[in-house]
Amino acid sequence: MSTEDATIIEEIEESEISGENGEMYIFQWLCSTEKRLVDVSLGDLKSKQADIEAALVKVISGPSPYPPPGRAIRNVVARCLVTLYTRSETRTLFDTLQSFLKYASLYCVGELMSVFGSQFMSFMAEIATITLRTAKSSNLPLLRYHAICALRKTLTTAKKAVPDGTVKDIIKQMRYSLTDKCLPVQRAAAEVLIVMYANDNHPSVHDIDAIITLCVKSLETADQATRHSLSQLVGHLLASTQVERAVPSPESSTKAKSTADSADAESSSPSHAASQDVTKPLQTPAEMFLHLSSQYNKPNISRKCRIGLFEFYAALCVKLGANFVENNYALFVSHLMTEIVTSPRNGSTRYDILLVRRLVEILLRDLVGVRILSEQGQISAIQDLARAYLKRWPAMMPGQTAPSSTVLAIVLREVAGLLQQLGNAPPPVHDAVAEPLVTLLAHPSHTVRVNAAWTLRCFCSSTPLRLPKTIITVFDLLQRDITTILSPAAPSDINTRSLGHAYGLAALVSIVPERPLYVAYDVSSKVLDMAIQLLKRAGEHDVKIAGIEVEVAWTLIASLMSLGPNFVRAHLPQLLVLWRNALPKPTSKDTASNAARSVEEWMFLLHVRESALGAILCFLKHNSSTLVTLDVGRRIASVLGNALSFANNFINQRVEETPEGQIPVVNSKGLTLKGREALLRRRVYECFTVLGFSNIPDATQTTLLQSAVALFASADGYAGSSVQAAIASSSGTFTSVWTSVDGYAYGVTFTQIREDGSESTQDLHSRDAIEAAIDNLHRKPIFGAYEHDTLTLCQTRVPENERQFEPPPPATALVDTAIDLFQTITLLLESVRSAKLERNTGRKRRYYQCIYCVGACSSQCDVSHFRQARDTFGSSQVTSDTLVDGDSVLRYATSESIGRLASLGGTTFLTNQIKQLTTVNVLMSLSNDPHPVVHYWALNALARVINAASLGYASFVSGTLGMLLKTYLMDSHECEGGVLSNANLSGDYPAYPVVCQIIDAVINVLGPDIQESTKTRTLVLNLVHEFSLEVDESARVEAIKCIQHFLMFAPEHVDIPDLVGQFRGYLSSSRRPLKVSSINALYQLVQKDALAMSKLGGDQLVENLFSMLDDDASVEGVRSVISSWLGQTVVYNPSAWIDLCQRIMSRTTASQQVADAASRQNMRDDEGESLSVGMTQDSGEGGRGHLTSRWRTQLFALQCLHQICTLVAESGRREHLDVPFAKAQGIPTSGLLASRVPDLIKMAFTASTAYVTEIRLEGLVLLRDIIEIFATSPDPAFDDLLLLEQHQAPITAALTPAFSADSTPEILASAVQACAVFVGCGVVKDVHRMGRILKLLTTALEQSKDSGMVKLGETGELSPNASAMLRISTVSAWAELEVASVRQVYLKKVVEPYRSSLATLWIVSLRDYASIRTDSEFLHDQSSVALDSTYSSLGKEVLLPYYAQSWSLILQAVATAMQSNDPYILAAMHGSEAGDAKPQINGAQHNEPAVLFFVVFGLVFEALASSTDSSAVVAQHQSSVLGSLLALKCLVTPEYAGKAIMEPTIFDEFISVCYRMAMTETASVQTHLIEVLSTFATSQEVASTDGSIEVLSPTSPRAHCLRICSYILKHSTSASRGPIIQGDISDRIKMITACFSAFTNIALTVTTNQREDIRGVAILLYSDLLKDESSDIDLVGPTLPSLKGLLDLPTSTARDARERYGRLVHALLSSCLLNIDGMRGRDGLISTKKIKNNLLAAVLILTVIPATTKIGQAVLEHCCFLISQKLLDASEMTLTAAHCAKTLITASTTGNPVLRHCARLLIPSLIEYIAKMAPLVNDGSITESHAAAIGEVWKAFSAFFVSVAEDHSTLFAALKV
Repeated sequence: MSTEDATIIEEIEESEISGENGEMYIFQWLCSTEKRLVDVSLGDLKSKQADIEAALVKVISGPSPYPPPGRAIRNVVARCLVTLYTRSETRTLFDTLQSFLKYASLYCVGELMSVFGSQFMSFMAEIATITLRTAKSSNLPLLRYHAICALRKTLTTAKKAVPDGTVKDIIKQMRYSLTDKCLPVQRAAAEVLIVMYANDNHPSVHDIDAIITLCVKSLETADQATRHSLSQLVGHLLASTQVERAVPSPESSTKAKSTADSADAESSSPSHAASQDVTKPLQTPAEMFLHLSSQYNKPNISRKCRIGLFEFYAALCVKLGANFVENNYALFVSHLMTEIVTSPRNGSTRYDILLVRRLVEILLRDLVGVRILSEQGQISAIQDLARAYLKRWPAMMPGQTAPSSTVLAIVLREVAGLLQQLGNAPPPVHDAVAEPLVTLLAHPSHTVRVNAAWTLRCFCSSTPLRLPKTIITVFDLLQRDITTILSPAAPSDINTRSLGHAYGLAALVSIVPERPLYVAYDVSSKVLDMAIQLLKRAGEHDVKIAGIEVEVAWTLIASLMSLGPNFVRAHLPQLLVLWRNALPKPTSKDTASNAARSVEEWMFLLHVRESALGAILCFLKHNSSTLVTLDVGRRIASVLGNALSFANNFINQRVEETPEGQIPVVNSKGLTLKGREALLRRRVYECFTVLGFSNIPDATQTTLLQSAVALFASADGYAGSSVQAAIASSSGTFTSVWTSVDGYAYGVTFTQIREDGSESTQDLHSRDAIEAAIDNLHRKPIFGAYEHDTLTLCQTRVPENERQFEPPPPATALVDTAIDLFQTITLLLESVRSAKLERNTGRKRRYYQCIYCVGACSSQCDVSHFRQARDTFGSSQVTSDTLVDGDSVLRYATSESIGRLASLGGTTFLTNQIKQLTTVNVLMSLSNDPHPVVHYWALNALARVINAASLGYASFVSGTLGMLLKTYLMDSHECEGGVLSNANLSGDYPAYPVVCQIIDAVINVLGPDIQESTKTRTLVLNLVHEFSLEVDESARVEAIKCIQHFLMFAPEHVDIPDLVGQFRGYLSSSRRPLKVSSINALYQLVQKDALAMSKLGGDQLVENLFSMLDDDASVEGVRSVISSWLGQTVVYNPSAWIDLCQRIMSRTTASQQVADAASRQNMRDDEGESLSVGMTQDSGEGGRGHLTSRWRTQLFALQCLHQICTLVAESGRREHLDVPFAKAQGIPTSGLLASRVPDLIKMAFTASTAYVTEIRLEGLVLLRDIIEIFATSPDPAFDDLLLLEQHQAPITAALTPAFSADSTPEILASAVQACAVFVGCGVVKDVHRMGRILKLLTTALEQSKDSGMVKLGETGELSPNASAMLRISTVSAWAELEVASVRQVYLKKVVEPYRSSLATLWIVSLRDYASIRTDSEFLHDQSSVALDSTYSSLGKEVLLPYYAQSWSLILQAVATAMQSNDPYILAAMHGSEAGDAKPQINGAQHNEPAVLFFVVFGLVFEALASSTDSSAVVAQHQSSVLGSLLALKCLVTPEYAGKAIMEPTIFDEFISVCYRMAMTETASVQTHLIEVLSTFATSQEVASTDGSIEVLSPTSPRAHCLRICSYILKHSTSASRGPIIQGDISDRIKMITACFSAFTNIALTVTTNQREDIRGVAILLYSDLLKDESSDIDLVGPTLPSLKGLLDLPTSTARDARERYGRLVHALLSSCLLNIDGMRGRDGLISTKKIKNNLLAAVLILTVIPATTKIGQAVLEHCCFLISQKLLDASEMTLTAAHCAKTLITASTTGNPVLRHCARLLIPSLIEYIAKMAPLVNDGSITESHAAAIGEVWKAFSAFFVSVAEDHSTLFAALKV
């Protein structure tokens, strides 16, 4: 082969094949060939086609030394051939197929025929014959499987060529294969039948029934993969019955024979055929579903088959599609309820009931509700369920039948889920469910009552406006029940009805912390009063009534505990007494062995204690961190100990529950006496666990631990039938605890033990969540339910995206709580070898499960138990049996325990275990074992070892990769390979996904080093590529993860465009795992380079992602991809992103449609109508006007718009905000953000009129963005106008709906803030033109002034918390206007009319915030604007966040008003009511502080004291600190502070904070701090009357101020020995200026000789600045005015003051000259800066000092020499020197002798400079700086000429010429 041909295909080296790495060589050669076949030119490819074909065929069929063609080799060869024949000629394909048939290379035949079968149909018959014969006669599962697969692939393209007889043979054999012993054959046969019955070949009803029967029969032995294939077949067949097909009409069929000829003649006419045939489905939907239900309800069908049938249901729903399921939702639910749920066989046991509930819930909730139903479908589903089921109880009319309790429970759960999905449901949904849910609280079934309460909670949580009314309704019903229960004429169901209403009320009360703005807290007080009254009177009634009263009371108290410490604190003493009474110490009657108590009495006593403990548990969960002090903890531990003693005594008495001849006592919940005891003990364990052991006495701890250990470690703790367990064990019928169906499973824990040892909820095999959920039910012996624990209703938060935890039954819950409680495991070792356990295999297995669950948690043990653990487990043989047990879950739990215990057991234990365990080489050897279980777990272990070893595994990488390729090529490791038994196991133990996990671990080990080794990198990429093309979905998912990590280390070696195309294909896949994995990978690619992704994917990919949000909102990660993409690219093209969001916003939501249809009116103003029409037109143009979108998708689109506006505004690209500027720069304006303002406002308006609260809130956020960002943007059409001026009316229209009747408090608050932003932005400066927006603000302010509840717009009266929150929002909105009035002068006219009210409101708001922060009683001041004292403590937690967010802004407004000397602020500070601007101030000298001084000063001080907290958010911290300092400037003055701030304690603390801030804060803060200190020092000491002002005391405010300023100045430059003060240059300059100003101001207050000391210190500090050469930043030039101020400061009247001043000036001037001399011979920016600054400072000194100040002649001469030198050097200092000379000469004209002497010294050098520059001027080569210097010289001459005497003027004029 020539060198040129080598670029096409390399020749296979025989020597390489025969070596040890022959398989790897062939694999790599094939992968390389595949790439070259794609890249090579077509001419070269055709010339070598024969050689390539021969080589590829030889790889498959060649004898030794060619290795057997394993899976990887077959796959690549087939793809190479497909590529070859696709690009080149197919003439030789016939020969290739012939050769492959000869060698039985069925895989390659199938792959080729799947692509080219339509061109070679002549092979169809032969292939069918060979494959059928092979599948029937062969004994090799892998060969049989591939034979059937080849048949399937061939049929997809050449099905038309199959003879009729062969078709029958194929169908017959495939149907027979559905029950084959080989599971892979079953899977392949199912796929063939799908192909056979595809397109127009529809099966008959008989065929469908027969195939379904066979599939159901196969479910008994099927694994998960087989069940999936069978379900796909059944789903396909049943879905085909709904396809419209032609059915002969009755008329044509009756006369078909008599008119045969004419019919034949006319049949060619389409119109005639259409008239004769009728199209309709084969079966109705109801008939279709009956195929499955009839199988489900067959007698003697196993649990495995029943669960598998629901996988058929799931596949059928997916096949039918979203439209069909949504249109037939009611029928589908009716089928499930009628045929499945209410079937007699499904309600025989509690386990069966819960199993059916879980199965139906997976279908209705997880599949249909979450993935299939649109929002419109969800609304319709709620209405259908309410109409068909919820409203049918109770049955009111004769002949009506109410739904069963099981049906109602399922429906209620589904309605709850749908309500949570919908969010803010529309009014028709309210009408459908509100009343039925309250009615169902009175249902006789405990299950229905609890689920109705849960659903009611979900309803009110998602629709909080209904919450207050519903609480009142349920409260009134319960109050009526409690009153009626004592009446002899009370109805029979009064007891259950009371409990139901109590559950409902408890569930609603627990929402209040989540929705605090909607409910008045007086309801809580009423509920508590009712509960306490019930407890008090319960002792007066019989056991039956008392039991109801007690449970109602404690249930309500338990729910009230969720309100938190602010509610509970006031009632805690009373609660402790109630708990002590309910849980007394056991009496002698309790401990007597023959207590004369009936079963009913025991039931009551257990019930009372369990109910009280439930309230204690809720108290501890929600209040322990705050209210459980040492004393409270001790008292609670005491009553818990009493309950534990009572439970132990009850067990010891062995109360007989059912004496002979009597019916067992069972209460309304279905609980027996033993169940009640389990509930009591569970509560005891739970309470102790939450309380902690620190409060529990040692004796109680011992008793408690013994009780817990005995429960799950003792053979006597078994709650099931010991006889039945012993029989099962002895007869060998016991298989596993996971297959138990008694709902107890020998007491196994309910805690999930993951088989991979992780805590992730992701499926181990990356399966679809629905399939995994159904499959997991095969191994789930216990089901949870809300009715098992009513405290589930009292939790505070309900997770939205996660499945809510459902508690297990009492007996199982008891086991779990005992395990949670257990912290030391030394006590249970004695019972391991118990003979009783040996006789009860299930109990022993359950025991091991529990003990290793404890072991897995042992890492949480206290340090004090480590030594004990080492001693115990270092020699224990507990793990020897369970580590090799057949139960995989138990093996994993054991392994996990060994690992956890190894960390406790020390090196001895770990060494002993390592000897028994495996090493890497052993694992790699076991990975080659043909048995699926062995190689699966070996590979799994190897993956974990690699991840744990990390870089330490690097030396094993090469061998591991070779082993993985060998594994990939082994037939035994294929999912269909090996002997029959192994092939049937491989489906549950797939090797390839784990192999991918190992590759992923290897990639992580190699890291960036993977780029260095070409061989390793290529092998890894080839393996990952192969697995990414595998049929196994889980292998593809793991391959995508490998690609993600590979991209992190070597992205340049990956074909990104090909990868993106692959991921885009997966996005449209119906398989969820592939879709989610692709989204995660796309997110990584977008994070890496979004611009490159834009080129590859374009807008279409983003649109697809948005569509995914609408199609299935449960897919995670999509929002992250879009947000990351937007964040990186929006600055370059914001308009494109706005278009994408606009398409979403132009649609409507289902909730909006339903709400509009219900109201039939849309009352909007003119602006609103015009905006609405605009949006409709826009949407109509795009053809999407009829489309709907999920409201969460619209919410995300609005969030994207907010992100767009924010990012573009922060990008600094002015053209996006300034169209005239863009035009001037020649930038096209069509894509700029400013050009889309009308569209943004329209979308904000659309959001503001939505029904969903979240959308309305986000719309207001967008509106605020528009106003803030474009407030200063000019109008492109009119020069003198702003852009937003023309949009005032649309903005007003968008704000108006926020004040409608259905607005929530959050919307009102946000709208008020938006109004303030618009008024303060400066777009409209005429108060009279602000119109409705200002009116809305002023109305809110007027409402806030009055006491009572706030009412804004059309909203009704709000709750106290909502009113307080709105007051805060309104006050802060006006505060924003006050702060902005400093920049926007017109705002003073806006604020001025309301200043008296605002001053009071601002100060009172600060007072209220301070009161809430300090938890004081200050709020009890009944001023008109104070918070209502009734709600002060209750609303603290609710209002604190709103105050914390607003107080800084309010404080800034107060500071602004103080600085403008607003008399109303002063009056408010002194406690005057609104309108009184003349406060009575005690004393002329302001000795007493203002009434509210300490309130405001305390807030300011706290903010400053905590300002150095590094965890604080920087922006918020800066805002609060700056606001505090601004206020402090005025607060420290005597008119506010009096002399209070000089009180020693306050003064010391204040000064300490100032020192700390000086050492830690930035320059911007330091500037304000210095101003505060300067004001404080001057104002407080000037106000003194004792004469001490003349003397500067070391402890005075002035001295502290000077010290702080000195510290700041010493640390303001890089030359500082300590930390440098950080900040921008401008801020640092302001800080330095402020420091020297403070020195000047304080010096002015001192008239003694100390003034010169102060001046001297300041001059010294300034000289340090002049001397600094650590940085090229110029801090001197801008601060020279400060030096002038120091020098201008008058000297004091002391005798030697002038002399000291002169010496100081002389020293400073000398220092400047020395600094300049020190720079001689040095160049650079720093040198230039220092020379320039010192020259300027020297000149400043000479020109500022008084004429009487003496300056040495030598200093003057040297100064003038330096100026002349720098002038004549013609360097960059020339201009500065010229400027200095001009200044001195100009100043000399005043007659100052010193300056005149300077002028005499400088004139010659100026003349010389002019002479030197003259030639340059003449030839035009002079530089700009020298030209400027010449200008300065001429100015100096001019000034000098004017000042000289007349007799000398002629001479100087001549010189000038």
